[in-house]
Amino acid sequence: MKIRKELPEIFEDFAEARRNSFIAAKKLKDENIPLVGVFCTYMPQELPLAMGASVVSLCSMSDETIAEAEKELPRNLCPLIKSSYGFAKTDKCPFFYFSDLVVGETTCDGKKKMYEYLSEFKPVHVMELPNSQSEEGLKLWKKEVIKFKEVLEKQFETTISDENIKKAIKLKNEERKALKAFYGLGKLDPPAILGQDMFKVLYGTTFKFDKAEVPKEIYALSEKIKGEYEVEKKYEKKPRILITGCPIGGATEKVIKAIEDNGAHVVAFENCTGAKAIDELVDENNPDIYDAIARKYLNIGCSCMTPNPNRTELLNRMIDEYKV
Repeated sequence: MKIRKELPEIFEDFAEARRNSFIAAKKLKDENIPLVGVFCTYMPQELPLAMGASVVSLCSMSDETIAEAEKELPRNLCPLIKSSYGFAKTDKCPFFYFSDLVVGETTCDGKKKMYEYLSEFKPVHVMELPNSQSEEGLKLWKKEVIKFKEVLEKQFETTISDENIKKAIKLKNEERKALKAFYGLGKLDPPAILGQDMFKVLYGTTFKFDKAEVPKEIYALSEKIKGEYEVEKKYEKKPRILITGCPIGGATEKVIKAIEDNGAHVVAFENCTGAKAIDELVDENNPDIYDAIARKYLNIGCSCMTPNPNRTELLNRMIDEYKV
């Protein structure tokens, strides 16, 4: 795949992906393609993809709807939760409006209560996420993965075959490999890409519904960036920053801009929008597909896990590899 556009235009295309996907979501509904809305990277996307559905991240990145949410939720709740609920309640999130099913997870008490409220006006399924990455936790999570598959089959009156799950695993793994190769460009010193542009691609990709095309686009973009870097395009050396913690998007993108406007480069994202959800693949050689899916997702190094060695391992590795 050869890219004819210049890099700034390509980055803006990814930045516009979320806005354009509102129209794409409406088109999916017109074509009777199921839409599954999610709030968290723990949700195993392979299962809805295996039944021909599309998966979309729901709105929660603006303070616009917080005041409306506070009419029902405590004011001292996390703003991410209040924003999520406010967008859903006011119908200001087209993805929530078009979603046939919302899938939640028990990552925190506030979100659990929010899902209870959401279920009053939208079908909601909540996956019981263990609070530790132990063998006992894996047993519980595998049961939850299988239960989720059964919920999808019942909700959409369909059958999800093992063969289609294997295809979906491969599809998502190809996307992960392409994204890992792309954000791996942050290892170059001096940088080949600004953190703001890297984020546009990582975030924008989550709103592209044609998962088979995404790897082609990302690999082509990575090759174009590397080609220009080898010829001349490099940014000056500055302190190298890694962003970790909660999801970034919308209002919180100002964090990246603030760093890069004040004398540093963001070279890596460990948070939910970056490596945290992408770093590990689903094991395609595991004969038990549900075990393979459960292991990959349970291994995500989220701070809700106790203890949390996977997050520490990923952070330490990225600090070294990206010369942070």
